[in-house]
Order: sequence, then structure tokens, then C-alpha cells
Amino acid sequence: MSAARTARTVVAAGLVAGLAATALAAPAVAAAPPAGPSHAATQQALDAAVAAGVPGAVAAARDGKDRWTGTAGERKGDDRYRVGSITKTFAATVLLQLQAEGRLDLDDPVEKWLPGVVRGNGHDGRKITVRQLLNHTSGVYNVTSDPGFQEKVFGPAFLEHRYDTWTPQQLVAIAMTHEPDFAPGTDWNYSNTNYVLAGMVIEKVTGRPYGKAVENRIIKPLKLRATSVPGTDPRMPRPNSGAYSKLSRESDGPTYDVTRLNPSIAYAAGEMISDSNDLQTFYRALIKGRLLPAAEMKELTDTVATSRDGGDVRYGLGLMQAKLSCGKEIWGHSGGIHGSSSQAVVTRDGEHSLAGNFNADWTGDTQSLLEAEFCGTAPKK
Repeated sequence: MSAARTARTVVAAGLVAGLAATALAAPAVAAAPPAGPSHAATQQALDAAVAAGVPGAVAAARDGKDRWTGTAGERKGDDRYRVGSITKTFAATVLLQLQAEGRLDLDDPVEKWLPGVVRGNGHDGRKITVRQLLNHTSGVYNVTSDPGFQEKVFGPAFLEHRYDTWTPQQLVAIAMTHEPDFAPGTDWNYSNTNYVLAGMVIEKVTGRPYGKAVENRIIKPLKLRATSVPGTDPRMPRPNSGAYSKLSRESDGPTYDVTRLNPSIAYAAGEMISDSNDLQTFYRALIKGRLLPAAEMKELTDTVATSRDGGDVRYGLGLMQAKLSCGKEIWGHSGGIHGSSSQAVVTRDGEHSLAGNFNADWTGDTQSLLEAEFCGTAPKK
């Protein structure tokens, strides 16, 4: 996670930060006027990422009727990639739909749906609501911060364990060996465990894998042909340009191809695959109210502070709100997983959107894509 206390845990060259949702935090750069439809600054940001060592970068934008796609390095415009924590917005949307149908209430205690699951070392599912899972105010410990999990999943041991299957119950059990970060509702801290639990709640309510709910409720209705919930399938659909990692805290060591992995390590917190076109279609439809009734849209965009001083980043229900250096307000999410760092955002009116990806996890600044596209701010050389 990034600045403004969407604090990015730098583990294994920042890789765990990807799974932990690289957030939409605006860097300290000077304000500049919008670039207009040329997208020149956005292309410069892609080129800068490749110059910094990213093998390939892609971004696509829509602004009214204007559509643009840019690439640099080995990337193709229609590449599919692992979207990491962008998965969280899909999961939150499903839970909001289920609430709209009267099948659950976001203020239900987690214990109602997952009895006995959130217990241990001070965790208590009777005192945590589903809503608190979705906006990260639950205090539940983040499984990707566990040292043993990090060692097996993010370091060189990944090469031995890349095809291991992790159940959501296993992931939660690891988190329960630690104390909570804080009492429910008293603070904010990003925790992937929250969305592992959210996926489990979806399955308990629907009686089917959470991925089926995402497919039937979002992917199929929006005709997102490049989007999938892979489950335990380690393969990447074509076209793709691979994914690369150092599997180390150092950025000058050997580079490994990490394209294939069992995405159950992320589950509903970050397992999905998509492309830049589909991600824009999803976020534009979501923010325009095509997927949720008005009451649930209000809840989706009811945000909480992510830092004690307020900051420029707020978190709704699987959706982040950020103000960029030029004052533009954007909504969306970012995410990463091994060898992949992504951004997908849209303006509140749903008219200007961007989605992009770098196929590396140790270098490159995806935040620069947002500043470039929406503020016309080219990256510093």
C-alpha cells in the first residue's frame, strides 16, 4: 500500500504491497493543467516505467468519446494481466447486490455468516460487521503481513510453492494467530484478510463459490470477455506478456518469470485477471449506478479516512477516493500480485477513466499514470 497511510509494506521488493492493495495516494508533485486528449503525458509515464526497468507497460483511457491505448516495452494493448487487489471492488459489489436483494445486511456481524471463524488472540467475529470488512475498519490482522507466509509466498521459496493451493480457511487461520490491529471501528488499516472473509461470506450466502457470483452478476452482464476468476488455475490466458519479479528485497538481483502461479494465495482479496478495456468498462458501469441501486451506491461511496490527518485518500466499500495534485477527484482501486502492478480509476461522473499495468513488481510507479492522464503531469526525469 502507498502513502497517506494506505501504508505499503515493502516486503520482497514491494511484492506483498501489491497483494496488500497499492492504494491511490497522490504524490507530492506540482499541479498542472489537464493534458487534453493527446495523452502525451500518459505515454511518457509508460516510457519512463520501461526506462526504469519494467519489461512492459500498458494503459488505456476513455474521455467522453475519445479512446486511447498506449504501450511501452514488450506490452501489447490487449494484454491480460493479474489485477491483484482490484478484485476487492468486484467482491464488495457482489455483497452490496446481495444486500439490495435482502439476502444479508452489511451491518450483520461476521459471526452470523461465519460462526467461529474469526476467533483467537482477541479477534471476535461477533463484534465485527461485514461493512467493517469492506472498508478496512475491522482491525483484523493482515495475513500477508505474517512473516511465515511472506517467506513461503514472496521470497525465493515461491519457486517451490508457486503451485500450492491455499484455502480461505487456511489464510484466515494464519491471521488469527496474531492479535488484531485495533478494536473494530476505532481505526483504519488495510488487511487482505478482510476480503478473504468477504469472499467466504458471499459463498455462505449464495451456496456457491464467490467467483461464480462475480461471473454471473458482473462479468457476464457487462460482457467482460477478458475478465476471469481463476480459482486455483495457474495459467494466464492469452494474450499476455508475462510477469516478472526479483523475489527479493533487492532490485538488482536475478529476474524470475512468475507468470504462472496458483492465485488461491490471494482468493477474493486479489486473484482476478482482466485487461485495461474490461476494467474501464467495469468501473464506469459501477460508478454510473448500472450495477447497484441508489441506496447501495450511497453506501459504496461512503468513505472513511485512511490516515489520522485526513490525507487525500479515503476508502469506501472496496472503492477508493483520491484527489490528485491538480485537484481532480478519482475513484477506483489499485492492486498488485507477483510480477504485476495495476491501476483502474474513473471520475465521479463516469466519463474519464484509465486502467493500466506494469508487468513487474520491483520498480515503476503506477501512480504516475494517474497524474499524467488526469493532470497532464509528465514524470520527472
